Amino acid sequence: MRYWSGVLALMGGLLAVGPGPVAGQPAAPAAAAPAPSSIRIAYIDVQRVLARSSAGVAAREQLEREKSVMQKEMDGKRQELEKLRDELEKKGPLMTPDARRDKQEAFERKRRDAARMMDDFQKELEKKEQALLQRVLQELSGVIEKVGKDKGYYMIVEKRGASVLYASPDADLTDDIIRAYDQQAPAKKTP
Repeated sequence: MRYWSGVLALMGGLLAVGPGPVAGQPAAPAAAAPAPSSIRIAYIDVQRVLARSSAGVAAREQLEREKSVMQKEMDGKRQELEKLRDELEKKGPLMTPDARRDKQEAFERKRRDAARMMDDFQKELEKKEQALLQRVLQELSGVIEKVGKDKGYYMIVEKRGASVLYASPDADLTDDIIRAYDQQAPAKKTP
């Protein structure tokens, strides 16, 4: 996203300053510089594309299914820990000190294992989310380029990452990108 803000700052500087005369050369006639109205700049909201495009929805649903499977496994571990804790609370006073200590150690070991498993699941989900997001964004970049060329835009920026302070709704290409991406998507199914 830093790339886009750098591009926007560079383009803003170029548009504000414009081409200047080189030392020893006369200034170019005004007709040689592109007229401000001929430079078309648009923006898209990538988060909205990810939320509304068919590929983005499919990726999110896939992540939710995987999260559900992991959640069921964690629920099983939680129930096992609750059962062990209840057993310790109810039968602990009746146990020998060695048996109680062994049961307490088993409980702590299972608790640590469950915490590690939860961390592993979280990291795995984050990694899968990044991979899915990266794939969608890579596919999306080609669509953005095609729509930009077809509609004659000079530059397309990402609304959130480029620090757009004002944008006319007429410059919003997000819905066009979603339609173009969804039209391309039937050929490509998400795994």
